[in-house]
Amino acid sequence: MGWRRAVLAGAWLLLAALAGCATRPAAPPGPPPADTRAEIARRIPARVDDRSGWANDIQVAFAAQRIAPNVENICAVLAVIEQESGYVADPVVANLPRVARAEIDRRASALHVPQLLVDAALRLSSTDGRSYGERLAAVRTERELSELYEDMIGRVPMGGRLFSGRNPVQTGGAMQVSIGFAAASAQGYPYTVQGSIRDEVFSRRGGLYFGIAHLLGYETPYTRKVHRFADYNAGWYASRNAAFQAAVTEATGIALALDGDLLVPGAPLDRPGSTERAVRTLSPQLGLDERAIRRALERGDRLDFGDGDLSTRVFGLAEAAARRPLPRARIPDIRLDSPKITRELTTAWFAERVDARYRDCLRR
Repeated sequence: MGWRRAVLAGAWLLLAALAGCATRPAAPPGPPPADTRAEIARRIPARVDDRSGWANDIQVAFAAQRIAPNVENICAVLAVIEQESGYVADPVVANLPRVARAEIDRRASALHVPQLLVDAALRLSSTDGRSYGERLAAVRTERELSELYEDMIGRVPMGGRLFSGRNPVQTGGAMQVSIGFAAASAQGYPYTVQGSIRDEVFSRRGGLYFGIAHLLGYETPYTRKVHRFADYNAGWYASRNAAFQAAVTEATGIALALDGDLLVPGAPLDRPGSTERAVRTLSPQLGLDERAIRRALERGDRLDFGDGDLSTRVFGLAEAAARRPLPRARIPDIRLDSPKITRELTTAWFAERVDARYRDCLRR
């Protein structure tokens, strides 16, 4: 995970914590659970093993989170599962031993740890009797790699130093959900936790529960599901915020990265990021000073940002300059940077692939 993904993981964790503190509205009466399970199972591809088991876990997650089990929500979840794992609770990752060893070597190099010490640490016996190096060479899934890292962090000083006491595996499960997000969203989890929330993410039931929370557990202003799918990859409201950045560019003539990041985390008021600097050039027309602009941008992770004074006025200026209405949502321009990805992919690629699967599910 690159720096941007680490920032997004922290933002999701905060959003999940805030959501967990709020009282969920009472769900409207829905169909009987058995009918919901039957509808979900009917829309899961026939090639999938244990369709009834997948349907049951999805139905429980919908009920626990008070998410309407309508066809659109069902198909949105199934589309993400199919894209992220192909209906495998703990999917195999290609070339995972090589990717993991490269990450260990990268961290060692950054900390100026000699390769000889790394090799010596990997020759030590782990808790299952094999050496850490043997276990590393045999890992096939993120769950196995996560368990290896947990063992190293807990028992080997070199492991604690390389990983700073934090497991590098930060996503997992059938929907590849952030483990930090899951930990912050655990309130109301309908199952008895076996081990830890991290362990639950790698189970089918936990991966689905927390993945569904990340996909559908917040309100959006979108009229198309593809923007929610982009948010699943880039962070809540990234599609709404990318459209705002495009409007700022239209109004100011200042080219911006349309990535959905409105603020640089922790930036002092006198050293703002590029989007904030561009918005400040509009201060006289907006009738907002630097502090008011900062306060408004800080709400970029909330639904009401789109109806606030800053967004409304920026779009007004942009549409006057463009002489046409501008979209309120667009897929962010982000290149995916996970070490698991071996080719150049983008958030647009992800969102469009999921959207195609979603539409196939609606037709099924």
